[in-house]
Amino acid sequence: MNAVLRVSLGNFLFFAIFALMMINTKDQNDRRDAWHHGGWIAKIAVWAVLIVLMFCVPNIVITIYAIAEILSKFGSGLFLLVQVMMLLDFTNNWNDSWVEKDEQKWEIALLVVTVVCYISTFTFSGLLFMWFNPSGHDCGLNVFFIVMTLILAFAFAIVALHPQVNGSVMPASVISVYCTYLCYTSLSSEPDDYECNGLHRHSKQVSLSALILGMLTTVLSVVYSAVRAGSSTTFLSPPSSPRSGTKNPLLSDDNVEAGKDDSKESELRPVSYSYTFFHLIFALASMYSAMLLTGWTSAASESSELMDVGWTTVWVRICTEWVTASLYIWTLVAPLLFPDRDFS
Repeated sequence: MNAVLRVSLGNFLFFAIFALMMINTKDQNDRRDAWHHGGWIAKIAVWAVLIVLMFCVPNIVITIYAIAEILSKFGSGLFLLVQVMMLLDFTNNWNDSWVEKDEQKWEIALLVVTVVCYISTFTFSGLLFMWFNPSGHDCGLNVFFIVMTLILAFAFAIVALHPQVNGSVMPASVISVYCTYLCYTSLSSEPDDYECNGLHRHSKQVSLSALILGMLTTVLSVVYSAVRAGSSTTFLSPPSSPRSGTKNPLLSDDNVEAGKDDSKESELRPVSYSYTFFHLIFALASMYSAMLLTGWTSAASESSELMDVGWTTVWVRICTEWVTASLYIWTLVAPLLFPDRDFS
């Protein structure tokens, strides 16, 4: 487990350094823009050196490991929130792109996706009752988690279909499936000796499958953030950066005419997204990956024999489900509560 944390810390330092270096980069003429997009041989060399250095530090850094684990849990929680934001952004863009086509086949496709998602949600919830509420045992906590997930699924649909809410049932169905998945991963992470964990006989296999799904979700989130950062001028764009094609109010027409004689290097070419936030996503992903591999527990914990198993993991994931639900409902009701704000 120490090796996992060493590699994670090396990755985190690499991306954190770049995030700090890219602060306030607003113009593509800035030399740091070339560092961000190029210099791959030098970047790989720096990354390799940092990883090696993490394995060469003296034993006294065990104390630092403890601090690093606490920071990793905090950073991992932030990355879970980023995953939720990515999911909400993806589902809304998916729904809007199909609605804008304004064709019957796309409307049917939206209906099919919605129906499949809700069938999956309720079917999966039924399986959760079978697996994590065995007869003859008092499993009130597990029942509460599953019932709450079903209540949230109904709440998503009711709020999204409210006439005063500018929502759609398709994103609500996708979020319902994701919340059900989080409920499953939470329950499957219960200790193998817990009587209400019906999958305890296959705890190692369940732990491995949950780990693979978690890592896959992490990779997809990072890749999606990178794609969105590279193709969008709004999602990750710095608030103060000017948009291309926007006239600078400080420049008069005379100054504009005079500026035509300047070289191309002096022309304003604003960046399309925040380089600092881009690297910060990867830094948080490094923390989150380490927590997945160590089961959100201390490296010296006896319960870390099984990856991704333990009550800490259970509560982290169930809280992530509730935060996901809260954020989704907030995106629906916020325009009603604050009509003067622009939430587009």
